[in-house]
Amino acid sequence: MIETERLLFRKFMMDDLDWLCGLRSDEEVARYLGGVQPRENVETRLRWYLDCHEKHGFGYCVMYYKENGEQIGWAGLQPLDDTGEIEVGYGIAKEYWGRGIGTEACKAWLNFGFNNLNFPRLTAMAFAENTASRHIMEKCGLKYESIIEARGYRCVLYAISRAEFCAL
Repeated sequence: MIETERLLFRKFMMDDLDWLCGLRSDEEVARYLGGVQPRENVETRLRWYLDCHEKHGFGYCVMYYKENGEQIGWAGLQPLDDTGEIEVGYGIAKEYWGRGIGTEACKAWLNFGFNNLNFPRLTAMAFAENTASRHIMEKCGLKYESIIEARGYRCVLYAISRAEFCAL
């Protein structure tokens, strides 16, 4: 699948449910994911990740830190609800925050989306107050477009075209 200097990604499996529940039960990690969710909600989300791979040939993946082989989060591409847009997204265990991992993962998936899947445009969204995620998007060349209502939350939408990404 995808590999960077420090990261390795693989498709999610149902066996990842316990790990994903643990990661998403951390209040700081879950803060901008709609809060800590019951296991059933996390399982529904995991099934969505699996369905994306089945239906579209891409989706969110488990992220490993190559130095120690630890699962440290997720990242990938997925359809942005019913908008027709494709979204790059990421989530990282808090002990790995502040190391540039979000930026590394985001750039890798943008590159994959443009150069392997030939998307003309990719988007990213975050809670409006999630300044760390907005900073990652901006470092990766995505530009602010608008405030949107997504999944019941006020979010910012960022986007980048293939031409803009290739010019970076």
